[in-house]
Amino acid sequence: FGAPMTGPVPTAPSGHQGQGFVPPEGGFGWLVVFAATWCNGSIFGIQNSFGILHMMLMKEHQDTTDQTSQFRVAWVGALAMGMIFFCSPVVSIFTDHFGCRKTAVGGAFVAFLGLLSSSFATTLGLRYFTYGILFGCGSSFAFQPSLVILGHYFRRRLGLANGVVTATSSLFSMGLPVLLKKGAEPLGLPRTFQILSLFMLIQSLLALTFRPLLPPGGSTLRRYFNVRVFSITTYRVWAFGVATAVLGYFVPYVHLINFVKERFGDTKWEWVLLVCIGASSGAGRLLFGKVGDLIPGVRKIYLQVASFMVLGLMSMMIPQCRVFEGLVVVLVFMGLCDGCFITIMAPIAFELVGPMQASQAIGYMLGLMAVPMTAGPPIAGLLHDYFGNYHVAFYLAGVPPMVGGIVLFFVPMAYRRLQGRQGEAADPGSNPGAEPGADHMLKNCSNGDMLPGYTDMEADI
Repeated sequence: FGAPMTGPVPTAPSGHQGQGFVPPEGGFGWLVVFAATWCNGSIFGIQNSFGILHMMLMKEHQDTTDQTSQFRVAWVGALAMGMIFFCSPVVSIFTDHFGCRKTAVGGAFVAFLGLLSSSFATTLGLRYFTYGILFGCGSSFAFQPSLVILGHYFRRRLGLANGVVTATSSLFSMGLPVLLKKGAEPLGLPRTFQILSLFMLIQSLLALTFRPLLPPGGSTLRRYFNVRVFSITTYRVWAFGVATAVLGYFVPYVHLINFVKERFGDTKWEWVLLVCIGASSGAGRLLFGKVGDLIPGVRKIYLQVASFMVLGLMSMMIPQCRVFEGLVVVLVFMGLCDGCFITIMAPIAFELVGPMQASQAIGYMLGLMAVPMTAGPPIAGLLHDYFGNYHVAFYLAGVPPMVGGIVLFFVPMAYRRLQGRQGEAADPGSNPGAEPGADHMLKNCSNGDMLPGYTDMEADI
């Protein structure tokens, strides 16, 4: 991937937030990329393969006298996914205070304990805690530092490093369904959880490579609880739109396998659908990452609008598929939309709030996504228990992404209107060549408000 370093890894100077520091752009950094890839792939590979675990949990915990079994079992996976996002603001604080390595190692080990203890749990209530809470929280504390640490080792190649992490981690989403279906499922649910726990144990060791090169940020409450991003109107609208859209986002990942068994019987090929989602999501991240770079400013949001609208439509198409091949086509489109939505979230945050507040903005955004993303699968399970099939559940799961897409459609227009007002209020002679949003960006980028993890190195590159 890159030439080996010929000297020791440079350390950040003692100046303000590592100002003037130039990252190594390779060498040991590629080992960090491998560790981050394993982290992303393991966590979201397990989460995206939960449809198979859901089917196994249903076999173990299904009660013929209980009419809400789908609802109750769905909470196991929904809690785990929701906790990853719900803990994000807290993880930002821990990462800033304790550093990436300590936070990631501790989080991965907690996730390991959660999966391992799930293998010994015998009740759903206990698995809510071991898998839903422990594994979910641990995953959050392991995942977020894996993204932050890349900025310590790369600047010019940061896009390449991120691309390697996101694209390669998609291989886990393709491979884990095969492992679970062909290898782990015949061994039973306890052995399956034990096998999955090994992924997080390995991650706790790999996270030792997350050696920070930048000094930790300040420890003031003002820095940690910076809620000024919510004073930006366009950010509030964008955050509300995305939070609305993800209400039905996780429903296919949880209920798809059971839907296929009800519609097509025991095909032995239902795991292929999860592989299709993983493969197309990886392709979508690469494709729309490049496309997003070609679209200037907040117009990138229109990509998110399109992805949510198509995602909602495809969710509604799932019950209409009469042949297995049709379902494959639908899920390929869903995977592409998933990759688009994930890839351009961070660039949009940078455009709306500026680079110095982007870290906090993304953390708050993920926290807002937690509740609707957690609620979606149990609601779909409750609808299945009531109606006896998944038709209504998938139809309604497609509505929130469309509503969210409509809300997001108005964000670029609101942004341009606000920038126009600021441009009129500003002195036109102060900086004739400035873009309309320059004043806004400069206010957000004042040196006194620099966030931990961000380096101002343009002059050194």
